[in-house]
Amino acid sequence: MAVVTRITQKQSILALNCGSSSLKFGIYEATEWVADLVGEGEAEEVGRANGSFRLTGAGQYAGCHLEEQRPYPDHAAAFMHALESLKRFAFPIPQAVGHRFVHGGPGIREHVKLTPKIYEQLREAIPYAPLHIPPALSVLDAVRQQLPDTPQVICLDTAFHRNMPEVSRFFALPYEMAEHGIQRYGFHGLSLESVLAQFDPVPDRVVAAHLGNGASVTAIRNGTSMDTTMGLTPTGGIMMGTRCGDLDPGVMIYLLRNGYSTGDKLESLVDKHSGMLGISGTSSDVRELLRARGRDSQADLALRMFCYQTRKAIAAMGAVLGGIDLLVFTGGIGEHAETLRNEICAGLHFMGLDQSRIQVRTSEEDTQICRITVGLAST
Repeated sequence: MAVVTRITQKQSILALNCGSSSLKFGIYEATEWVADLVGEGEAEEVGRANGSFRLTGAGQYAGCHLEEQRPYPDHAAAFMHALESLKRFAFPIPQAVGHRFVHGGPGIREHVKLTPKIYEQLREAIPYAPLHIPPALSVLDAVRQQLPDTPQVICLDTAFHRNMPEVSRFFALPYEMAEHGIQRYGFHGLSLESVLAQFDPVPDRVVAAHLGNGASVTAIRNGTSMDTTMGLTPTGGIMMGTRCGDLDPGVMIYLLRNGYSTGDKLESLVDKHSGMLGISGTSSDVRELLRARGRDSQADLALRMFCYQTRKAIAAMGAVLGGIDLLVFTGGIGEHAETLRNEICAGLHFMGLDQSRIQVRTSEEDTQICRITVGLAST
């Protein structure tokens, strides 16, 4: 059951988005169904030596701004610094905290208030998203330590896809595997919910390409997820910054027999050393690859593969829906990399895609957690 809380008096709500190497946050003052952003920021390169931090105020706090270069050993330390910075500028003390969780496993399929039982189910879901759940749990623990009486809500990226039809949700494995939790969960659901909220009415057939360090393409009919490229874990689908995306299962069997004989070795290979980083041999950062592609053939190949796989996935999702009324790009790459958007769309003219009807849109309530930027309408 979805969690709905009616707010009759103004309350401050802290939203936290814990990525694999970043912590984004936004603080709101909310009444009823209206939430006004008063501050947002981000700690980047968490766990690395070249970490950075930014805090920017909005509304009555518009004059507040802080930028720092500092390392964070882990996500809990990044949260502690974010909370201290909010206190330093006298932002409102959070009365509730919402966490983005990538995965809740088979046990949690909707947004839910944190309880001891939910906490244990989140720990049990770690194998489904080992890059994301442990740091998110560490931030959750830090919130409990610093704000012990503050209610916390778990908002799942998988919740948006919970009603996908069996034909797209099930893998072609023995049927009972699905009953044991091996099925397509889908991800980037909070981003997709944000995208749909910015359209009134929502077009019947939407394909959304969330392109960032993690990337997925989703087919949405009448506001409901029909299919998506990511599967059991956020590793599947199209190639990403450091993740390989879909593989022939025989590749994994071959690797198991030839040097990658443990789950940890395979996980490191497919999650941390593949994708655009693996193909380029230098970087997973699209900005760096774009600067290098004229002189570096591997950087160029990585970008061409990314565009190719994204284009192919968009066309496949168009087939799922029987056409596309709106194609949406969101996420860091989808928002900023116009060159790649154009390369992706260049091969989709057969679907009636009209690039002359590009709409650049940014939500006024954007928190950097998810942002819609470009919509391409078909004829």
